[in-house]
Amino acid sequence: MNSYYNQNYTEKDITKILETIKECIQSNNYTIAMNENRQENIDFINEYNIRSDRQKSILLQLQTDDFCHTLQNTKVGYEYEVLYVFVPQVNLFDANGIETTVDIYIKINIIDTPRGNRVAVISFHKRNKPIDYLFR
Repeated sequence: MNSYYNQNYTEKDITKILETIKECIQSNNYTIAMNENRQENIDFINEYNIRSDRQKSILLQLQTDDFCHTLQNTKVGYEYEVLYVFVPQVNLFDANGIETTVDIYIKINIIDTPRGNRVAVISFHKRNKPIDYLFR
């Protein structure tokens, strides 16, 4: 396990974090990063034709046992941010219409704003590295 990864959480801690995340998603106070630095997200969404309603559904179905770890943001000026990593296993259909189970690497930032919390989904793509679930 990488020393940057933090698994010092209880199930209750993560359940509470997920409540905050899901409240933001339900009220559409979230974005999935799809800029030039997030080509992997764009490619994944296109590969499985995951429309915005399905993206939202996947995020709303996150469970406490999908949690892996947190890490500190390493981007200059954002080092105070905690990023939450979840890897749910989701059934998706490929371009040939074949259903397959995919581990989706989801990295989330909860942003506290004067108007309340927002969620930025920084990573939303196939898992591309080994992970350890905390509660499985």
